Amino acid sequence: MKLALATTAAAAALLFTGCATKNDARYVDSQGPQTIVSLDRINIQDWNNAADRLVASLLASGVLERAPEQPAVMAVSRIRNNTQQQVDTDSLTKKIRVALNQTGKVVTTTTLGPDGRVEDQMAADVGAMQAFMAGEKQKTVLPYYTLSGKLLEDRVRSGNTQQVTYTFQLSLTTTRNGLAVWEDEQLITKQGQRSSVGW
Repeated sequence: MKLALATTAAAAALLFTGCATKNDARYVDSQGPQTIVSLDRINIQDWNNAADRLVASLLASGVLERAPEQPAVMAVSRIRNNTQQQVDTDSLTKKIRVALNQTGKVVTTTTLGPDGRVEDQMAADVGAMQAFMAGEKQKTVLPYYTLSGKLLEDRVRSGNTQQVTYTFQLSLTTTRNGLAVWEDEQLITKQGQRSSVGW
């Protein structure tokens, strides 16, 4: 009887421990192989991969060194989302801006934005107030470059296997003449029957 109770208790403890471990939340490296890969949406690793590749391409082009003033001033224009999902395109552009700013070759203006929207309204307001108090026109530094782009999505299915390709397209344009001086696109393709861990 005691042996049966001990065995039952041990089995229950093992079952409870296994269930608790399986369902416990834990931290994983957002750049590592333990992140969840979803076929239904753009994942953090997709944003990271696309941003890293696009930044490397832009830096390798040497175009940033051609700006008349260094570091070059850049504004982020519209990034169009032509995918089936609602996404915050800042997930891509912020990673790119941070990486470029850290190189010392680019500074990003946050007081100019597409459709009159600005990222840092307080900075814009303070600049206008300082110019007003000094009795002069506001001296906003205009960007030499603008960064624009598009997100695309292509889905196909064969039997139970799904495949989705996300295309991240970017263009760097000089504001003085409207010419695109650098363009690139990066494709992220995922395939499987269901979401999984690893990439």
